[in-house]
Amino acid sequence: MDWHVWHGDYDLPDSSLGRRLRVVQERIGLALQASPPGPLRVVSICAGQGRDLLGVLPDHPRRGDVMARLVELDPRNVAESRRVVTSLGLDQVEIVAGDAAVTDHYEGMTPAELVLACGVFGNITDDDVERVVGFCTQLCAKGGVLVWTRHRKQPDLFPQVCRWLEERGFTREWLSEPDAGFGVGVHRFTDRPQPLIPGKRMFTFVGYDVLAQRGSAE
Repeated sequence: MDWHVWHGDYDLPDSSLGRRLRVVQERIGLALQASPPGPLRVVSICAGQGRDLLGVLPDHPRRGDVMARLVELDPRNVAESRRVVTSLGLDQVEIVAGDAAVTDHYEGMTPAELVLACGVFGNITDDDVERVVGFCTQLCAKGGVLVWTRHRKQPDLFPQVCRWLEERGFTREWLSEPDAGFGVGVHRFTDRPQPLIPGKRMFTFVGYDVLAQRGSAE
C-alpha cells in the first residue's frame, strides 16, 4: 500500500475518507474548545499527513494553548506534514518520523489532553486493537479525550472497541451513526492515568489491505 497516494481520497469530498475527515476535525475542534483553560497536550498515533489536527488548529481559538506531537513512519507523509506546519507557522506542532507503535515517541507528552488514534484500528489485528486501548490509559490524561476511528465493515469490531474502552475507565461521549460509511468514536478518560512505560510496542501495523486478504484466505 502506498500510504502517501492513499491520502488523495481525503481530497474527494464525497469519499468515505473525505466525510470521515470532516467529522474527525469537527470532533477535535469541539474537544479543544471544551478543554479547561491552560496548556493542552495533543498526541497523534500514525498521524499520516496530520490532516486531522492540522486542518483544525490554524483557526481554532485554542491554537496558542496546544502543544502537539504527531508520529508517522512514512517519509513522504512526514515531509508533507512538516511542510504544512511550516507554512502555517505552527511552531508548537512537532512531527516525529518514527514507528508510532513504540511508546518512546510519546515520552514527555503524556498524559495528553487529546489523543488521536485515527486510521489505526482498521490496520491492525483485533488483539492489537485491544492492546492499544490498554495503552491509552497511559497516553490520556484524566478528563482527556480520545478520538478514534474504525471501519464498520463486517465483522464489525466497533461495538467491541467501545466495550474495551469503557471497561478501562473511558466514558462514551459521541459515536458516528452505524450507517455513516465510516466509524468515529469520542471517549473521555475518567480514571487516573498510568505512567507511560518506555520501550513498549503497542501494536504491529499490518494494513487493511493485508488484513482483508487474510480474511479472504480464511
